[in-house]
Amino acid sequence: MSKVGIVGAGLIGRAWAIVFARAGFHVAIWDGDPKALNASLGTIKDRLDDLRNAGLVDDPDAVLRQIEPRSTLQEAIGGAEYVQENLPETVEIKRRIFAEMDGLAPGDAILASSTSSIPASAFTESLQGRARCLVAHPVNPPYLIPVVELCGAPWTVPDTVARTRALMERAGQAPVTVQREIQGFILNRLQGALLNEAFRLVEDGYVTPDDLDKTIAHGLGLRWSFMGPFETIDLNAPGGVRDYCERYGPLYYDIAKQQADPRPWRRVIDRVEADRNKVLPRSSLAERQTWRDRRLMALAAHKRKMEEA
Repeated sequence: MSKVGIVGAGLIGRAWAIVFARAGFHVAIWDGDPKALNASLGTIKDRLDDLRNAGLVDDPDAVLRQIEPRSTLQEAIGGAEYVQENLPETVEIKRRIFAEMDGLAPGDAILASSTSSIPASAFTESLQGRARCLVAHPVNPPYLIPVVELCGAPWTVPDTVARTRALMERAGQAPVTVQREIQGFILNRLQGALLNEAFRLVEDGYVTPDDLDKTIAHGLGLRWSFMGPFETIDLNAPGGVRDYCERYGPLYYDIAKQQADPRPWRRVIDRVEADRNKVLPRSSLAERQTWRDRRLMALAAHKRKMEEA
C-alpha cells in the first residue's frame, strides 16, 4: 500500500487526506498544532458521512481507517511515496518546511505544495532535492472538484511531474500540467479574467450582481460543468473551432480593447457586497456553504454515473 504524507491538518490538508484515503492510499497526517491535528479526524469523519449520503463513498469507516495522525513530521513523511504540504501562504514558511521535508523524506519521495499563489522556485531553489519538488494546486474541496494543477520550478525534472500526474490519476483526480511557472497558475488566471469583467459590467451599470451570477449559473456554467471553452466553441459553429473564430473573432477583439482597466473591483466592491448581503446575509454564509458542497456532491455523483455509463 502506498503511503502519502499530509503536512498541515487544516481545511486543505484534511481534504487531501480524504482524496488519498478514499483511493486506497495509507495517509499519515501531521500538524504543528496538536489541537488542530486532534480535531482533524472528527472533521474528516463528518465529511466522509456527507460523501456517503451523496453516493461518493461506500464505507466511511474504512476510509477513515486509512488515515492516521502522526505526532512528528518525521513520522508523517517517513516511508512516504508522496508528500503534500498545506501550510500558510508565506514564502518563509514554505522554505522552512520544505527544507525540513527534504531532509526527512525518502530520497525518491515527491514533495508537493498546495500553494495557490507561490511558485515552487520561490521556496525550493536551495534544496539538495529540489528536482523532486513542485506545486500541486487543488481546487477546494479537492474530494469534490478533482482538477489539480501541477507546476514545477525550472529545476524540477520531468519525471517528478510525470510521477505526480500518475499518482493523482490513481487518486481519482484530474491533473493538469502547467508547462512553466506563471503567477496564479491556470485556473486563477481564468477565474480572474472573468471576475474582472464581471465587476466592470456591474460598475458600468449593464447588469446587477445577482443577474450576472444567474448568467453564469444558468448559462456558461451549465456547459462548463462538463466541457471547457475550446470544446464549447468547437461545438458551437458548423465548421468547428476555426469557423467559430472567423465568425466571432472580430467581436471578441473589440471587447478585449474595452477591457484595459485591470482593477475594476476596487471601485465597485461596496455595491457588490451590499447586493450580496441582500441576497445572502453574512449570518447565513456557513449554511449556504454547506448547500454549495452538497450541490457539488450531487454534481460529482452525476458526472461519475455518466462516465461509467
